[in-house]
Amino acid sequence: MSSLLLLLLPLFILTPTTALEFRYHRNGEIEKYLHDISTSNPDIAHVYSIGRSVRGQQLWVLVLSLSPRHHSIGIPEFKYVANMHGNEVLGRVLLLQLIDDLVRGHRNKEAWSVQLLNSTRIHILPTMNPDGFDDAGTHCQFSQGRSNHNGVDLNRNFPDAFAGKRQQGQFVEETQEAEVRAVIGWLRSETFVLSANLHGGALVASYPYDNSNGGSEQVGGASVTPDNDVFVHLAKVYSYNHGSMHRGDSCKDGLSFNDGITNGYKWYALKGGMQDYNYVWAQCLEVTLEVSCCKFPPKDQLPALWTENREALLAFIRQVHLGVKGRVFDSFGVPVQNAVVEVKGRSNICLFRTDKYGEYYRLLLPGNYTFTVTYPGHQVLTETLDVPHGPDRYSALKHDFLLRRAAGNSTQYTPTEFSPTPTCNYTLNVEGGGGAVATPTWTGVSAALGLWAALRFLSD
Repeated sequence: MSSLLLLLLPLFILTPTTALEFRYHRNGEIEKYLHDISTSNPDIAHVYSIGRSVRGQQLWVLVLSLSPRHHSIGIPEFKYVANMHGNEVLGRVLLLQLIDDLVRGHRNKEAWSVQLLNSTRIHILPTMNPDGFDDAGTHCQFSQGRSNHNGVDLNRNFPDAFAGKRQQGQFVEETQEAEVRAVIGWLRSETFVLSANLHGGALVASYPYDNSNGGSEQVGGASVTPDNDVFVHLAKVYSYNHGSMHRGDSCKDGLSFNDGITNGYKWYALKGGMQDYNYVWAQCLEVTLEVSCCKFPPKDQLPALWTENREALLAFIRQVHLGVKGRVFDSFGVPVQNAVVEVKGRSNICLFRTDKYGEYYRLLLPGNYTFTVTYPGHQVLTETLDVPHGPDRYSALKHDFLLRRAAGNSTQYTPTEFSPTPTCNYTLNVEGGGGAVATPTWTGVSAALGLWAALRFLSD
C-alpha cells in the first residue's frame, strides 16, 4: 500500500488544489509545471512550443480553454506574454499564478473561471526570453539579462511600420532574432484578437503607437492609432483594476502618468516594438503592462504583487469580448478568407481581413458603427450596427455579413489602405501549435445561410 501511495503522490502534487509557491521558478521548472498542468487537465489545458531561444530553450505556451487543442468558430484567441526582457521577472510569476488560479477556479466550478474558459481561448507564454533570465541580475533597475543571448533587445527587433519603405524593404525575417521569429510565426498561426506584454521597472499601461514618422498619426505629442479610444479603454481597464497603477505615481521616481496609462510614443519613442507589430500586421490589439517599479522584486513581495495584479489580469482578458465578431459569407454561403472588413473612421495601416475560417473580430466600444465589407467578385456591403458592451456577457455582438455576387459590369469599391510600408502581411492561420479548427459552434446557422444564399443566387 505504501508503494502505491508513493506512485500516486506526484498526481496529488499536480492537482490544482495545491497552491503554487511564490518564488522565481527556473526555466526547467516552468517547463515541467506547464506540462504537468496540461497532463493533469487535458480537458482544459494544452501545452505547445512556438520555437526556441538562441541557446535552444523551448518557448512554451500553455492554452486554457474548453477547446484547448484547436480553434473554435466564434471563440476569440487571447494571449499574455512575459519576460521579454530577461531581467524583468515579475510577469513570469504573475502568469504562473494566473494559470494556477484559472485551473483551480474551473475545477471548483467557480463561475468567473468557467465563464472565461468557456468563452475564450487563452494562450500564456511565461517567458519569451529564457536565455536572458538565466543571465539576469537581481538589481531593481540596472542589471544584466535584459537582452537575449546575442545581446539584442527583443523589443527593438520587430519590423516597424514607420521605418519607411526603403528601410522596411530591407527586412529579412531570417536575420531577426530566434525569439522574434518565433513570435512572428505564432502570430501567423493564430488569429489573436487581444494581447498584453508584461514588463517591469515602472507601473503603467502603455498602448500603441510606440513609433511615428511625423505623419497624421501624431496628435499632441502622442502617436495615435485609428483605434485610440479602444486602446485608452483597455489601458484604463488594467490600471483601474490594479491595486495602485491608476494613481499614476506609485513608483515615487518622479514619473507621473494620468490614470496610470500612457501612449507609448508620448512616453518615449521606440522602434521595432512588439505591440506595434501585433496591431499593424496581425490585427491584434496589444498593450504593454509595466507591472512593478522594481524589475526583480524581492521574493517576499510576490504574494502582495499578485494580489495587486490578479483582478486586473482577469478584467483585461474579458475585454476580448468587446465589439463585434462574426463571419463573412460569399454568394454561395461559403465563408471567405481575406475579405476586408472596414469600420468607418478607422483607417488602419493594414486593413483588417477575415481569417481562413471567414471570421473577423473588431474590438469596439459601445456605439453605432458603419461597416464596409469588400471581397473580389461581390458587391460592396455596407451595414450599420449598434454595438453593446460585451465583456459582462462574455461575448461580443455576433453578426455575419452575407455578400451578393457582383454583376459583370458593376463597379467594385476598392478599400483605402494607408500603408507607409511596401506590403501588409495577410499570411495568417498557418497550422501551428493550436491545431485544427473545432466543429463550428454556429453550424446550424451556417447551413441555413448556405441554403438561403443558394436560393438567392438562383433568383439573381
